[in-house]
Amino acid sequence: MSGQAVSGEQGSGRPSTPSLTALFLAAGFGRRYGGLKQLDPFGPSGATLVDYSLYDAWRSGFGRAVFVIRPEMATEFERTVRRRYQRRMEIVAAFQRLDDLPPAHGVPAGRTRPWGTAHAVLSARDQLTGGFVVLNADDKYGREALSAAAEFLRCANPASNRHAVLGFRLDHTLSPVGGVNRAVLEADGDGVLRRVTEITGIAPSAHGLRGQTVAGERLLAADAIVSMNLWALGPPILPPLTRAFDRFLRTDPGAEAEYQLPEGIQDAVERGEASVQVLPTGSRWCGVTYAGDRDWVRAVLAEETRLGLYPDVLWDEA
Repeated sequence: MSGQAVSGEQGSGRPSTPSLTALFLAAGFGRRYGGLKQLDPFGPSGATLVDYSLYDAWRSGFGRAVFVIRPEMATEFERTVRRRYQRRMEIVAAFQRLDDLPPAHGVPAGRTRPWGTAHAVLSARDQLTGGFVVLNADDKYGREALSAAAEFLRCANPASNRHAVLGFRLDHTLSPVGGVNRAVLEADGDGVLRRVTEITGIAPSAHGLRGQTVAGERLLAADAIVSMNLWALGPPILPPLTRAFDRFLRTDPGAEAEYQLPEGIQDAVERGEASVQVLPTGSRWCGVTYAGDRDWVRAVLAEETRLGLYPDVLWDEA
């Protein structure tokens, strides 16, 4: 599982820490949205959501970015992503391939969809030699969240099994268009993660926010802390994640099932192979789940630009 380096020259600007890596998961199909939303313009000057998250990562001190993409996206990656960012950060691509599997496993007949976010992280394992943050390429997390992740990684021992997940208020992560799937984080009194519970179809109802779990319907508080797949991890997470993915494949998952990163980390926590600190953040998530989300996302970015939180032009491609 290796990545292909496409690094560019480091430019001047805000200080960065080359040992910190931002790992962008960009291989998804965007099935509900209907296209490659990672490359869609949303900002006032045509910036993408990747532009915003990478800009926040860069000014939080990340000096390197690895993008997990499908092999067929390589040309578009070179044309857009590398050209836009290479003057300020080292840029690396890692390919998520269906046949990149542990020994003794093959691709099931008819399988075309990716294996999920746990496999996406493992696809970049050869590039992850120090602390790294995992981000969805089609989400904007905010500078506060990225700065908190960077600070945790700077202070953490890279050889330890101590990691972190950024926790967002549920009502800061909803879509005005339709229901969303979120992972509710349950922590102990010291803020250490104990359980991740996947809840689907979360939307307002007459009695508050409601969603579905495998056990049935669940009522949720607006300030419930949820994961938006923003993790601050070290290389020691990779071996237990590999073992968890291998166990998933041994269940004969067929052509549709995926193994997600929260499941793999939950498995590592339950087996005593990892400790995860929940880091609450006041950042507001911004992203596109449905095509109808485009207008409100554009409005949010325009307002943040007007308030001076972001410059009109994030990246100079010259």
